[in-house]
This record gives sequence, structure tokens and C-alpha cells, in this order.
Amino acid sequence: MTDVVVRPTLKFINAAYIAVTVLIVAAIILQHYYKPTWPLWLPLVLAVLLVWVITRHLKRMSRKLTISTEKLIYEEGLLGKSTRTIQLAKVQDVRVDQSVIDRVFSVGSVAVETAGGSSRLVMAPIDGPHRVADEITNRSEQAMSAKPGV
Repeated sequence: MTDVVVRPTLKFINAAYIAVTVLIVAAIILQHYYKPTWPLWLPLVLAVLLVWVITRHLKRMSRKLTISTEKLIYEEGLLGKSTRTIQLAKVQDVRVDQSVIDRVFSVGSVAVETAGGSSRLVMAPIDGPHRVADEITNRSEQAMSAKPGV
């Protein structure tokens, strides 16, 4: 069985890139054809919007959930990394949460509860959360059945 790698969705980031690009092109066209007085705050607002989208994209790239045959590995960080490993045999509950908007876009969050105190892992927003939850559940059941003495 191959590892499954899950990252947060790109749907909203791509939409934001498109929106910022349209705003920048519209501002350039207005400046070129209509020669209005260029407000000093407009380039600053457009730059801030573009930086905001880029930071969201970098944050997305810095988070990854890998589902292997025996464990879940959650990694976060671009330069410095934080890694959390959960044995699939210890998974007790897998929950999918979706708002109305999430359901429209087929995204949602997957929360994994394990044996022990406050051991909860949440990955959001991801594409196809039910598919990911099913994969975790199936692999967890396989890991528990392969465990000696069970």
C-alpha cells in the first residue's frame, strides 16, 4: 500500500490569486486609459493583498499529512519543522466537519482522536475530507488487526 499525502486545499488560494490579479489589471487599465489621479493608497492596498495571498500559499505548502500503513505523520513548517506521529492502531475516532460553504466546495476538516488525553489532530481545509477520513479509518482497522495479540 502506498502512502497518501494530504495538503490543505488550493481552491481558495487560487481564487484569491485570480481576484488580486483582476484587481491589479483593472487598476492598470484605469490608470492607462482614463488617467485618473492615482491615489497613493491604491498600490499599497494591492501589494498588501498580493502579499496576503502569497503568505496563505506558503502556509499551505508548510502543512502536510502523510497516511502510511502504520502511522499518520503530520508535518508543519517551511524552514523549521514540527512533526507529529500517530500510530494508526491507536486511532479511536475520525471526524469530518463541514460548513454549508465547505460542502458547496467539497472541502472540510478531518479530526483524528487517539487513545490518551488531549491527543487530537486536525487538518483543514482539505479536499475530499470524507475520502481522507475513510482512508484513515480503513488503515487504522488494518493496523489494529495486524497487531499481535488482538
